[in-house]
Amino acid sequence: MGADVVITEVDPLKALEAVMDGHRVMAMEEAARVGDFFITVTGNLKVIRKEHFAAMKDGAIVCNSGHFNVEIDIPALERLARRRKMVREGVEQFLLPNGRRINLLGEGRLVNLALAEGHPSSVMDMSFANQALAVEYLVKHGRSLKNQVYPVPAAIDKEIARLKLAAMGVTIDRLTKEQEKYLASWDMGT
Repeated sequence: MGADVVITEVDPLKALEAVMDGHRVMAMEEAARVGDFFITVTGNLKVIRKEHFAAMKDGAIVCNSGHFNVEIDIPALERLARRRKMVREGVEQFLLPNGRRINLLGEGRLVNLALAEGHPSSVMDMSFANQALAVEYLVKHGRSLKNQVYPVPAAIDKEIARLKLAAMGVTIDRLTKEQEKYLASWDMGT
């Protein structure tokens, strides 16, 4: 929609993917100086910290959509601020000593839950299907698995995606037998 999206990343592969997708990638220290709207989606804590708040533009908006309210170091923002006030429901403004204002959305909680109506049913149906099929997989295969955390098998994710696309009336191509054989072998080419 015309936004200039900047990605901050710790994983070099994901950073490279973002660059190859046409995004600018930089360290949070640099992004804090140029950004207007910051969204954390990492699942980690203290992704946006005191030094980042101190560098942000006046009126910067900060929110989280990743994990609980720990991604944004809210205690550091509170300590840094001279004053704070609610400017509207769900938007708290922190006035910094340098006169700049930082606007925190939804108390740093997941914005899609704290300020909206939660996940739409078109997303939740896939989430619940994924959970149900993962439980079924555990019942069938659990005795042969080691006691550790496993990702949901790709076959389950693909089946849910296939069913969702079908329910939405979206058709996609399928590999021909010849294409499947080609991709699975080294008979042709290098």
